[in-house]
Amino acid sequence: MNLYLGVLLAYAVVLMAIGLWSGRQVHATSDFFVAGRRLGPGLIFATLLAANIGAGTTVNAAGLGYRDGLSAWWWVGSAGIGSLALAWWVGPRLRRLAAEHDLRTVGDFLEHRYGPQVRATIAVLLWFGTLALLAGQLMAMGFVLDAVAGLDRRLGSIIGGVVVTVYFTAGGLLTSVRINVVQLVVILVGFVVTFPMLLASAGGLEPVIVATSDIDGYWSFWRGGDSGWFYLLAMLGPAFIVSPGILQRVYAARDDRAVRLGVGLSGLAMLAFAAIPALLGMVARSVAPDLANQNLALPILLLGSLPPLVGALGLAAIFSAEVSSADALLFMLSTSFSKDLYARFLNPRANDAAILRVARLAAVAGGAGSVAIAMLSDSIVGALSIFYTLLSVSLFVPVIVGLYVGRVRTPEALASIGAGVATAAIVHVTTSSDVVGLPAILGLGAALAATVTMMAFRGRETAEVS
Repeated sequence: MNLYLGVLLAYAVVLMAIGLWSGRQVHATSDFFVAGRRLGPGLIFATLLAANIGAGTTVNAAGLGYRDGLSAWWWVGSAGIGSLALAWWVGPRLRRLAAEHDLRTVGDFLEHRYGPQVRATIAVLLWFGTLALLAGQLMAMGFVLDAVAGLDRRLGSIIGGVVVTVYFTAGGLLTSVRINVVQLVVILVGFVVTFPMLLASAGGLEPVIVATSDIDGYWSFWRGGDSGWFYLLAMLGPAFIVSPGILQRVYAARDDRAVRLGVGLSGLAMLAFAAIPALLGMVARSVAPDLANQNLALPILLLGSLPPLVGALGLAAIFSAEVSSADALLFMLSTSFSKDLYARFLNPRANDAAILRVARLAAVAGGAGSVAIAMLSDSIVGALSIFYTLLSVSLFVPVIVGLYVGRVRTPEALASIGAGVATAAIVHVTTSSDVVGLPAILGLGAALAATVTMMAFRGRETAEVS
């Protein structure tokens, strides 16, 4: 066993031990789902930032930086912009509604606003989309373990899946929040220490510029290769405003101030962090221009350019990022199934203990399902894009427009979901373009158009009746 693998496995054991210890204090769904609604700004900041810095914002963002250049900033930057909108615009209002009506999932809000049909539709859609995204996180763990120890990436995905499933299943959100604090410290220390050393190992920024200056659009901030501000902002910005894993953390805040400060600071931190993985991918391109797999850019850079102990710290930071995002996705899967489907439709008379038991079983099933998808897939960006697109086109209109426009009712919500998902799916299947975000842009447009059309139709129908 080499040093890198030893450090990562020891760290994984520590995370599972913390999770199992914390889980002994969880005996009710209020702790498992919303951590007792007692999170202050510091814990909101830590758990959101740890959840949002994952495979997409490290391994995948560096891979996009390797392939497309500086415009990869928008992959993480768009998430930061969405988080700021959530902090100051959407989050406080949703938190008040959640506290007033004891809402614990996004499905609770959708039923409160529209009825059970919308709740069930979104729950089923997001289960499949979340499985795809969790698979992407586990694939990234597999790539890291492949790079550091030569393990088959599928075995690495299994190891990552076991770690996150064990500690999350023990205690849900309450456990995740505590572990996210540990993970965030490792993430921030790891990247703060390794980034200047990796840049120095390439001779500074100037040699990187010289080595990549002939690549068209590589140093454009707005558009390069198949990345660009418009596509990534349209796909990721809305997703980070309405993501159930994020909104349910907002539900756990103790007051509006905790939402504004905690979520807002996490958004600002994401904006600052966005440059790091993009630039590291570009550094990797300058020193290893012929990588067969762009997703290996960051782990290979850490292994080849740093002293072993420092490289191990950087790899632990990547592993922390991936695991912390994975537990947020298991949170979405388990709470959505147990509360939105099981307790609402399959067994409405279920008591609190039964719902908690089903939530834990759903987490295990979700972890296993995502491992299976990860073992059959090859593209991290593909898995992530499926989820973020589905999240944007299905949830943005029902949650955001419905929160502020009273005339949007159940028919409009269902029409927007159907039109958005169908359009995004058709574009994804039929277009030959590799531009990330195009299905999300057209799907969002179709969802908004369907909402307006249905409102106009119902208005005319009401006028005719009267």
